[in-house]
Amino acid sequence: MTDHAIVTGGARGIGAAIAERLKAEGLSVAVVDRIAPEHGHADAFLELDLSDVEATRDALARFCEGRRVTRLVNNAGIVMPATVEDTDPASIDQVSAVNLRAPLVCLQAVLPSMKAAGMGRVVNISSRVALGKELRTAYAATKAGLHGMTKTWALELGRHGITVNAVGPGPIATELFNKVNPPGDPRTEKIIETVPVKRTGTPEDVAEAVGFFCSEGAGFVTGQVLYVCGGMTIGSA
Repeated sequence: MTDHAIVTGGARGIGAAIAERLKAEGLSVAVVDRIAPEHGHADAFLELDLSDVEATRDALARFCEGRRVTRLVNNAGIVMPATVEDTDPASIDQVSAVNLRAPLVCLQAVLPSMKAAGMGRVVNISSRVALGKELRTAYAATKAGLHGMTKTWALELGRHGITVNAVGPGPIATELFNKVNPPGDPRTEKIIETVPVKRTGTPEDVAEAVGFFCSEGAGFVTGQVLYVCGGMTIGSA
């Protein structure tokens, strides 16, 4: 039976690269997003607003029926940047709905399939911002919380052959990143100077880490956070 992978936020950017990577490993890939995929690596597309708990739960449960869904990549996320003075308390709830609550709902929906298969790989896409960054009160809080959930799920699910890990990207040259930080711009060069390897990352860099965590050979690695950041999270870098 074919193994299926679900990638949230997989229509473009990092999610698209993850879909391509998992597809190359022989998995059937389902993309969950609010917009249709801008690539040809999705075998299925579920148009969903992940902040809608019931719609998400129902759609994923229906998708899992009769399928061996053994991989889940929780990649979707929102930011809502603001200074601490300007952070609307309501934004904590809005960001948490997608960055924290949705990964839980998605996992709950696919767990019966993973348990039936006797194996599963769950990868949560976090961020180096979990360690702190200006203008990111809500985002940093949710990504740090995702680390806690990752480790808790790893402890609970390991006995079922299910591993749970997180990948924390640093500055990644997605279409959105390049729009805000144009190549060659002095502000972009300043960012690159803070990266020990002296370049921004690519979506493929993140996808490689996800590919490892999703592999059958990664069954003895769980509860870990891997920063794909070019060294930005090391010491005073």
